[in-house]
Amino acid sequence: MHTFEINAYAKINLGLDVTGRLPGGYHQVKMVMQSVDLYDTLTFCRTTQAEGITLTTDSPGLSVGSDNLISRAAAAMFQAFHIQEGVRIHLHKAIPIAAGMAGGSTDAAATFKGINALFGIHAPLSRLMELGVSIGADVPYCLSGGTALAEGIGEVLTPLAPLPDCTLLLAKPDISVSTKYVYEHLDAIPSYRHPDIDGMMASIQAGDLDGVLARMGNVLEAVTIPTWPVIASIKEEMRHLGADGCLMSGSGPTVFGVFGDRALAEAACRHLQQSGLAPWVCLTRPV
Repeated sequence: MHTFEINAYAKINLGLDVTGRLPGGYHQVKMVMQSVDLYDTLTFCRTTQAEGITLTTDSPGLSVGSDNLISRAAAAMFQAFHIQEGVRIHLHKAIPIAAGMAGGSTDAAATFKGINALFGIHAPLSRLMELGVSIGADVPYCLSGGTALAEGIGEVLTPLAPLPDCTLLLAKPDISVSTKYVYEHLDAIPSYRHPDIDGMMASIQAGDLDGVLARMGNVLEAVTIPTWPVIASIKEEMRHLGADGCLMSGSGPTVFGVFGDRALAEAACRHLQQSGLAPWVCLTRPV
């Protein structure tokens, strides 16, 4: 095999709770993660050892240097499995950057899978996850995808039943949110409401979408909404347009709305595009 192409799927957080802080500064989390049908595409091509690892992209302003998570993941694979060739990787970007949907982490996960297949390494998923956590806490989840509980710093995963089918409306306002900023400022808040993650998992296992929606929550909104009120405005507009539930994903700023009615979601998407609240809007579904 000389070329290989793979899709890297975005994620949303149906529930995100912070349960503590570890001595090293990492936050302990308890999250329900969900892959969605929005993806970047990575193409891998084997080259000579002299060419090393080369990354290109159609996304203006995105670094293609050694700091990119794709480059770091490729370097980790080359070192771990003593690969004596080179690889050229091209990234077609569809997931917005710094959106709270694990765009960088899912690209890194796809790189682990892509190089594993391209060079015929046949490393098991568990081994790729071990390497992935050194790149980012969301990478192990992005390697497995689907619906899952994530604990620890995000790397301890428990697969869950698939989320009942629905339509998702995603909207990203024209702001940038630093994950580091959000977690640091969360520590300064004396108390905040914790979502019922256990109840959400029970609802997912029972196929009860209404039960999932009733328990959606993200403690990081306690920081982001007072700082960036447009996030609350998008949530309010989605509810007004008929969303059965809506929430900020990850550390933001993307907001997603859950619709049982596809036609209603399509109308809401058109309205939101015209509202000016969010320059990037997308309709998708769970995968």
